[in-house]
Amino acid sequence: MTTQTVTIPIQIRKIIFEKFNDPNLRFTNDEIFEFLQGNGLDSSLTIDDMETYFKQLHDDGLIRPIAQNFTTQWFKIFDVIEKHNCKSCNQEFYLGKLEPQVCPNSQCKATI
Repeated sequence: MTTQTVTIPIQIRKIIFEKFNDPNLRFTNDEIFEFLQGNGLDSSLTIDDMETYFKQLHDDGLIRPIAQNFTTQWFKIFDVIEKHNCKSCNQEFYLGKLEPQVCPNSQCKATI
């Protein structure tokens, strides 16, 4: 998956699902950013550009901040993340159990 075909928030969710899908694990925005870079993230983007996406994931109820040191932020997930495939638009995505169970595709928004 590359940023050209999948949005950055969905890529971040997938990385958290695959690497940090345990409410007891902590991870940083720097770690996620490194995985994104390895998956073809636009090289003009910096860690500072990712702040909006992490805030969105926090506002959505997926992650919670637990510490910060300059630009490095540490997070934990609230609950286990599950992989879904929307039956309406056939998009693959990842939601925490406590999040609204709605397709994140802005053109679909079907209830899961």
